[in-house]
Amino acid sequence: MPATPRALRPAPPLDEGAAYLALQTHDARFDGRLFVGVTSTGIYCRPVCRVRLPRRENCRFFPEAAQAEAAGFRPCLRCRPELAPGLALVDSSRSLARSAAVLLERLLESSEEIALPSVAERLGVTERHLRRIFQAEHGVSPIQWITTRRLLLAKQLLTDTPLPIAQVAETAGFGSLRRFNALFQERYRLSPSSLRKQRPGQDEGDMEGTRVRLGWRPPYDAQAMLAFLGARPLPGVEALHRGIWWRTLSLPGRQGPCQGWLGLRLDPRNEGAELTVSPGLVPVLPQVMRRVRHLLDLDAQPQDIHEALSNLPQASPGLRVPGCMDGFETTVRIILGQQVTVAAGCTLAARLVDRLGEPCATPVPALTHLFPSPLAMKNASVDTLGQLGIIRSRIQALQALAAAVLDGQLDLSPGAAVDDTLASLRALPGIGDWTCQLVALRVLAWPDAFPASDAGVLRALGTRDPRQAQALAEAWRPWRAYAVLQLWQEPASSSPLRPSTGHPDHEPLAAP
Repeated sequence: MPATPRALRPAPPLDEGAAYLALQTHDARFDGRLFVGVTSTGIYCRPVCRVRLPRRENCRFFPEAAQAEAAGFRPCLRCRPELAPGLALVDSSRSLARSAAVLLERLLESSEEIALPSVAERLGVTERHLRRIFQAEHGVSPIQWITTRRLLLAKQLLTDTPLPIAQVAETAGFGSLRRFNALFQERYRLSPSSLRKQRPGQDEGDMEGTRVRLGWRPPYDAQAMLAFLGARPLPGVEALHRGIWWRTLSLPGRQGPCQGWLGLRLDPRNEGAELTVSPGLVPVLPQVMRRVRHLLDLDAQPQDIHEALSNLPQASPGLRVPGCMDGFETTVRIILGQQVTVAAGCTLAARLVDRLGEPCATPVPALTHLFPSPLAMKNASVDTLGQLGIIRSRIQALQALAAAVLDGQLDLSPGAAVDDTLASLRALPGIGDWTCQLVALRVLAWPDAFPASDAGVLRALGTRDPRQAQALAEAWRPWRAYAVLQLWQEPASSSPLRPSTGHPDHEPLAAP
């Protein structure tokens, strides 16, 4: 559970001179961290907006979109504030209020009913205290924050997709279509149907794949990210074809599991990703979008990270930490990859998919199955798993992991309490510190994860002593996970200590 802040203080005010300069220069470093409301138009924009520069005296600056809307501004239809990158999870760990925002985001995007008393209970505080610190940190109440997030999500779905308005309202978490229409009109001064008429997107009849856009803060090394995803294929579940990464996915929905496929195209020219999802995943589209943001590390703050890692030779500010689409799946793959080659780890995972995975129909020939569920893994016999070439100690670890997930003892999702989750992992058989740190890095989105015993890290740092590696890495806090990615990028010829075994994530990001 996150620690309660020592002192309850409002967030520091923005430096308006610097904010206006960011607006003048369209500085992408401030995208998602700064919004400008223009009093002469009643509209608020991102700093990267390319409309005519407003006069300084007509600008009001806000650190969050919810604050701009609470002040009476409506979102710009050109720069689309709903596409702005979010904040990395390092920010959410700084205070209880940020942790509350992460939890609310997860509940919002899973379409679960949001009750502040239960949120406060999960955070270990009273509802009154939660409201108080949330207001101090974010400048708005939790209800205002939730409403803004829902409206912006609905605005994106109306703009990017052909979904019926009633389905948009339901997907964005509005229980009443009438309430959604009234609130949209009140906040944005236009009806959902009038915004839909301005949408230049897909043909209304094209439901084979629903497409949405997701933004990032440049620079972003899209080639390296695609190389990482393509170098670790999971046959039947994932495929990289002509620059598009495809995969199958199953997520819990209100009416039961939602299954289907998705495709990802990274577009550096437009500073974002294009996500295509099958009809079966549309009911859980917010969940899919959140997981894709985590997979591609779209909410990273490259300028802050690069400054912290400035003493690393040839540090690339565009390099991101690849996350995952499913925490259980990736943890299983990390366990399977212990002390084997990259190819062997992928082979074992493919055998699991073929034996235990549920078939899934897709238009992509290479996608045939869903990854095995925790229940399927738990119920599989030891003999069945042993026939796949998995050694007994790994089988024990996998089945203990599946049981812990099914019992609710283990939360393998971004924003989960890192200390509690790692402690639960270490209590399982066959799980050591290296595995825990890889889970923290890829699954929990913990930017300070650091596998000090990793052979690739030790090679790059020129030492064989994990304690010395830990000491050297202190200067990179709280961004040590990004330092790991930079260290893995060191050329193979630079040292004879480059590992030939280990989980696929040992290898350089751009490995073939």
